[in-house]
Amino acid sequence: MNESTLIWAVVCSILLHILFFVVVPNFKFDAIKRIPDQLTVEIMQPKPPEPVVIPEPPAPVEQVKPEPIKPLPKKIPKPEPAPIKDVSPEPVQHEPPPPPTVITAAPKVDAPPVITVPPPPPEPPVNTEPNEDEINSAKAAFTESIQNELRRNHRYPKIAAARGIQGEAKVSIVLDKEGNLVSATIIESSGNDTLDEGAIATVKRSNLKKLYPSILRGRTYTVTVPISFAIANP
Repeated sequence: MNESTLIWAVVCSILLHILFFVVVPNFKFDAIKRIPDQLTVEIMQPKPPEPVVIPEPPAPVEQVKPEPIKPLPKKIPKPEPAPIKDVSPEPVQHEPPPPPTVITAAPKVDAPPVITVPPPPPEPPVNTEPNEDEINSAKAAFTESIQNELRRNHRYPKIAAARGIQGEAKVSIVLDKEGNLVSATIIESSGNDTLDEGAIATVKRSNLKKLYPSILRGRTYTVTVPISFAIANP
């Protein structure tokens, strides 16, 4: 129900009340008084106005900075046209004809006779092999060097030294043509296995190849040396 309908209902109700008060006093009730019907008028409250929605302010528009105006490029000077070369053909120079070839004959000379000399006879080969005296001298010096090397690498077995065991073993040493050790053999025992093993170890510990003389290279060499184990007296 809108507002105009409500006003019209109120006006009608007032007019009915006025008519009732005018007609009722002149009306004669015969027997029973009738109770007038009650008229209920409901006044409708107007609806509250709908809330006004305030639109949000528009977002600020970003101002776009104008791009700086680039200066116009300077006028590029036009290249000057290259000078036109004269392409007229050069005058052809004719070379003078070559002089005629003159053939001269050399005077004939009699060649001297060639004398052939036979080559001289070959010289007899020089004997570079050492003689027997040189070999024996080299062997004696090498044997002495071997004994010095064995004494330098001599080690007394600890077990034999602790027990006071002494003795001397003779060892046969065989070297090949380059001075390498081929074998070391006990040819005469010291009477104790520990001393004999110590004598062999002394030979293997020594570097005999470096002492091998060049005069003995190319032939095997065998030498027997004694190796002693003695405890020095205090």
